[in-house]
Amino acid sequence: MRVRVSPLLLFLLAGGCPSQSARTPSEVAAAPADGGIPPVRLTLSLRERLLDGGVEPVELQPNDRTLIQPTQQLELSTNIPLHNYRIRILDEVDRAVVSDDVAENAGQRLQYRIFFHQPLKPGHRYSLVLDAESGSSFADVEGAPQPDQRLEFQVTGEREKAGPASIKRSKKARRR
Repeated sequence: MRVRVSPLLLFLLAGGCPSQSARTPSEVAAAPADGGIPPVRLTLSLRERLLDGGVEPVELQPNDRTLIQPTQQLELSTNIPLHNYRIRILDEVDRAVVSDDVAENAGQRLQYRIFFHQPLKPGHRYSLVLDAESGSSFADVEGAPQPDQRLEFQVTGEREKAGPASIKRSKKARRR
């Protein structure tokens, strides 16, 4: 004798509807938000404050290195407010560049200003990294996870030549 179980009964025995917290981040990102509206895709815009005082927009090249003028301040804007994020500028060997940063959630976007202690060096490459401050991902205001961003850029101009290496002698060697 065969027993036939309805799919609805199996669904209820298995625990009913999965909770929102049981979804993986990729499922949450792929699922439309309330009302059937898909999550907003994160876009970044960058402006540089030139050493002469002017402000110029930077045309970001996602698959190539973006060229910028020598600067001591960058301004990053997003099209949506963010939570649990960090923004860093890294040098060629992935060390964080020393800066004072100011973040401001202005309406429906994030304004992030980076004030460098020293101007960025001509001819050097840098990376702007936007990733999670803690955990595996940062999120928008709706809680939808957003992908990490890494934008490469290079400061225009001739790279400074390193001066001759100074030879330091120990005190004993100088006495002889």
